[in-house]
Amino acid sequence: MRQNSLSRFGLDTLGLTFVRSVTSWWLIIHFGAIAIVMALSPSTYDHRNRGVIAKNIYTNTWQVLLWFTSLCALISLVLVRIIVVTALSYGLSQYALEMVVRVLVLELIPLGAALFVILRSNKEVNSIRKGSSMRTDIIPRVIAIAFSVVTLAAVSSLVALVIAYIVVYGFSPWGFAEYTRMVGRVFDPGVAVAFILKTVLFSLSVAVIPIASVLHGRMPISESRSVPNGTVRLFLALALIEGASLAIKFI
Repeated sequence: MRQNSLSRFGLDTLGLTFVRSVTSWWLIIHFGAIAIVMALSPSTYDHRNRGVIAKNIYTNTWQVLLWFTSLCALISLVLVRIIVVTALSYGLSQYALEMVVRVLVLELIPLGAALFVILRSNKEVNSIRKGSSMRTDIIPRVIAIAFSVVTLAAVSSLVALVIAYIVVYGFSPWGFAEYTRMVGRVFDPGVAVAFILKTVLFSLSVAVIPIASVLHGRMPISESRSVPNGTVRLFLALALIEGASLAIKFI
């Protein structure tokens, strides 16, 4: 009888955890839908709100764009050099640049931009309170954080492509035609759409999940008090997006 009671208690606990999990994800999706609709609404960008949005974009993006891009450029230079030299040593030089583009530009840089914005915006997100105004306090931050992820990923990807060209061809223009053909072959329409969609989903996850977790309480799924709001869900969402992207490309 005691064993049956323990089993029933375990099932009840599991059921409660499942209900909490579903409820928390529903609240996040609901908040995300509201945020997207308000972000696309022209009334959000009225005269009073434009200055607030511009200030948030400046703080979240332009203040860090130069040094984040410089850091990505340095890391890209090291990785491109390692990949090219390794490929040459194994006689696979024809695949080196394509590998650089597929690994560095398509996968690492968007994920790195999302992780960077998570760390940078954590303090700002936690300053939001339940009584904050959606139009003047919350939506400008959602827009600014999402814009930051997309901009940092786009600019850093472009810089990485330029560095890859310089490492292989130097400053000579004679490899430009071959290089652009290779990049165009990698970024076929399907891959280009998947890359844009993944980056947008990263930006929405980073902008929506932490703020939704703050507004609706901690909504626990095994998150401890030492873990920032929504961190577990956010990393789970990023992992699912990245995994789905890889599955679509290679399966």
